[in-house]
Amino acid sequence: MAALRPPRLDAAPDEVARIAAAAPDWATLAATARSCVACPELAAVRQHVVVGDVPASGRPLVAFVGEAPGATEDETGRPFVGRSGALLDQLLAEAGLDRAECAVLNVVKCRPPGNRTPKAPEVARCSGWLHRQIDLLDPPAIVALGLSAAKWFLGPKTVLGRAREHPHPWNGRGLYVTYHPSAAIRFGPNGAPRAALAADLRQVAHLVGKRDLP
Repeated sequence: MAALRPPRLDAAPDEVARIAAAAPDWATLAATARSCVACPELAAVRQHVVVGDVPASGRPLVAFVGEAPGATEDETGRPFVGRSGALLDQLLAEAGLDRAECAVLNVVKCRPPGNRTPKAPEVARCSGWLHRQIDLLDPPAIVALGLSAAKWFLGPKTVLGRAREHPHPWNGRGLYVTYHPSAAIRFGPNGAPRAALAADLRQVAHLVGKRDLP
């Protein structure tokens, strides 16, 4: 199916959301998002819109949501393929989750210059894409990787440590909050964020029935 008319330069968040909501399937949404120029600063410097990875067929077991693409992701057009992605893949495998059966997404689809934190207007404009992605994929579980993603789901006052303590109901799905793999890398292989991330992924794997973990 042909792409919809993409959002124009400086489009308001509700316009982006309206266009995203009109996408009847993943292919249409992806094709339209790749031409989005709603955020002028991001559109001017990006190489690719990183729409996300989804299973080749069927509903994903889990949708992982990070903050925004990094340099490697911008170069390749795929999410979580740099150092953070390599660690995520390793920990998923250790937990018994196959990345090929999961969706891997970001709140913001274009790399912010210098890997800065996305600005609030950028998050607002891009939110329509993520909402529609979740609607189309209908994952039974969502994992927010890092504080920025957790705040997108739970609000600006979210504290990551507290949010990790229990799952959260979100639009009829289970939402789990954990550290971003970049935090695990930053604090080293023996740091608390890596241990917490590994433990949280094991819990999610158990809850979605992939492995009977203690």
